[in-house]
Amino acid sequence: MNGKLNYALWAVCLSAGILLGGLTYAQELSGSDVVQRCDLDTDPGRDQHTTLTVVLSDAAGNVRKNIYQRFWKDAGGKKKIADKMMLFTEFPPDARGTGFMRWGYLAGEDKNADQWLYLPALNTIRRVSVRDPGDSFLGSDLTYQDISPRLLSQDEHVLLPVEKKKGEKFYVVESKAKESDPLYGKVISWYQQADSWADCNKRRIEHYDSRNNLIKVQTLSWQKIDDAWVWGEVKVDNLRNGHSSVFRVSDVSVNVGLKDRMFSERTLKRGVPR
Repeated sequence: MNGKLNYALWAVCLSAGILLGGLTYAQELSGSDVVQRCDLDTDPGRDQHTTLTVVLSDAAGNVRKNIYQRFWKDAGGKKKIADKMMLFTEFPPDARGTGFMRWGYLAGEDKNADQWLYLPALNTIRRVSVRDPGDSFLGSDLTYQDISPRLLSQDEHVLLPVEKKKGEKFYVVESKAKESDPLYGKVISWYQQADSWADCNKRRIEHYDSRNNLIKVQTLSWQKIDDAWVWGEVKVDNLRNGHSSVFRVSDVSVNVGLKDRMFSERTLKRGVPR
């Protein structure tokens, strides 16, 4: 083999290794690799302040909209807490001032999130329990399991053939929970391929029941603020009941220096931090 050809082949292999973030050959890529690099390694920043608009629609065409000021912080695993979030209702007007706080625990801790709700009309804070991972989050078609992190080892991940759609290529991963009575029979996630693993994002999630029936589809868009990735819009279509939920994130600020002490019952009563 001549030197130029040998160099060319070496360069191709090296390029493949760079694209796969250290994996030498494309055929060595696994479903777990894709989930780790395109999902679990996605950087949301140390904290976020955003406006969250949630639009809920039912099969009869009834629409309900809520607008929140959202504050989120990575808790870094201190006391087994993964992250903290606060929502303050701005719309509708009759719910303005209502506050919601959630402390989520690390994946694998087998502990439901701690949650609090402040009702300004009663000037009362109530603890809100999560009885089941399949319970609705904010009355939407997302469940508490959908918004909670999972360890890579909690699921069996299988890499399916690459899909092409509208000129874009997607890694497709089928994930099945290892627990005996999972919420979903399987979940299929589509990750948009990019030149760098840092820019690989989950764009579609399909949820199936135990009989392999498609029951719910999420489609996601993202926005990059500095080096952090934040939802742009997430639409959830519930194929069982015809409901849909749309989450839109705007007015995004990341790494603003939110203090851990801000996420307290006192802040819930005082309202949006200024």
